[in-house]
Amino acid sequence: MKIILLQDVENIGKKYEIKEVKAGYARNFLIPREFAKLATKDNLKWLKGQKEIIEKEAEEDLKKSQEIASLIDGAEVNIQVKVGPEGQLFESINNIKISEKLKEMGFDVKKSQINLKEVIKSTGEFPVKIALDHNLEAEVNVIITKEEV
Repeated sequence: MKIILLQDVENIGKKYEIKEVKAGYARNFLIPREFAKLATKDNLKWLKGQKEIIEKEAEEDLKKSQEIASLIDGAEVNIQVKVGPEGQLFESINNIKISEKLKEMGFDVKKSQINLKEVIKSTGEFPVKIALDHNLEAEVNVIITKEEV
């Protein structure tokens, strides 16, 4: 019996795939639990429409990610911190602080997207890579300066 999976089913297939399963398994397990529906002409048309919607959403999401990457790439992130008499920072700069500063600048970047090898513990300029959706990458220049009193 041919069915259309409505969600991922272990050992059967992924969402929106058309699969051939035993009739009893489909009638007694998959269809009553709304894991699948029969692959009729109407349901196949519905499936085609669903796939088109998913493709459009993916395209729009890709465009949005590309826009963000082009805007953020090469941006300068200025962070002012208190500095001791020997030039040491009183706080270390990590991906959370960089993420907060980027949000202040208008970029919605999660802390998990910031690839910081190790925390920054001194003043200066540091290139930091940001991993965006769809395997896009951008690089910002984080500038750590002494806080003016």
